[in-house]
Amino acid sequence: MRSLPYHLSAGLLAVTLTASVPVLATTAVADDGKPDQSFTIKDSRITESSGLAASREHPGVYWTHNDSDDGPYIYAVDSRTGETVATVTMSGVGEPRDVEAISLGPDGNLYVGDIGDNLNGSWDHVWIYRFPEPGRLGDLTVRATQFTVRYADGARDAEAMMVDPKTGRVYIASKNEDGGGLYEGPERLTASGANVFRRVGEVPWVTDGAFSPDGTELVLRSYFSARAYDWKNGRLGADRRVKAPIQGQAESVTYTADGSALMFGSEGANSGVVRVDLDKGKGGGEGTGGGSSSGASSDGDGASGDGAGQGSATVGALVLAGVAVLYFGGKRLRRKS
Repeated sequence: MRSLPYHLSAGLLAVTLTASVPVLATTAVADDGKPDQSFTIKDSRITESSGLAASREHPGVYWTHNDSDDGPYIYAVDSRTGETVATVTMSGVGEPRDVEAISLGPDGNLYVGDIGDNLNGSWDHVWIYRFPEPGRLGDLTVRATQFTVRYADGARDAEAMMVDPKTGRVYIASKNEDGGGLYEGPERLTASGANVFRRVGEVPWVTDGAFSPDGTELVLRSYFSARAYDWKNGRLGADRRVKAPIQGQAESVTYTADGSALMFGSEGANSGVVRVDLDKGKGGGEGTGGGSSSGASSDGDGASGDGAGQGSATVGALVLAGVAVLYFGGKRLRRKS
């Protein structure tokens, strides 16, 4: 994960501060024992959670991983407690370089996207790893299949990888300060030779994405907003704003397994995963009211959500400005190579 360029972060901050700004999202804590609610990742090993995928085998459990070169490890976190209930070590995949995304396919396999390129597209290939979702939870080692990925129009940085829940086709959204592209993989990935991904759409700055369980919608998130796109025949359709929490480093998103809500995650020690309920199981469009989460939300232009707990615009703006300046300044100082 690489921080926003300075001029872009300043521009986004300026846009955010022109609107009515809510209080920043607080740390989510699981305290009622119910699954699929907001929770805090308690595992001290998980400090850069960069992707989320809701388990099908284990209701209420979410798969995640660290950003960058943490190693071939995938973690299962129980949303009821925030505790890690499984650590999966992938074998047969070499040394991961910059793992950024995870998605569960209709074939029951977990797909792990080692697709980041902090050198702005200097690597001529990246990788996707695949292994069956474990039927039991615990610490185990699995044999994963490694797929080489190349882009038809040249190397690029990316953080979002999504598997279509109906067709099983893999999509990657590239990341660029001027926007990115949506790339479609081959109908079936092959472990022999390169899998060429071709650009099929234009998308904004994206840090993660997820398909709805019924395959009719694709949600893409960025640092300050999220958008839902109609999805049909492998192509983007009409888009609308989706309520999203304001988080320190907004890195991940997934649908709950039943499609009733989105779960938004961020990096950092004891990072929170915030539930945002959807309108009738779909991405809450502009003016629909959006989510019920424990934190503040943004509707795409920095305007506050409709939930309780909003601070005044003035106080919210001052808090957000101070945190953003400290955050982006710190990120630039510790910029990863």
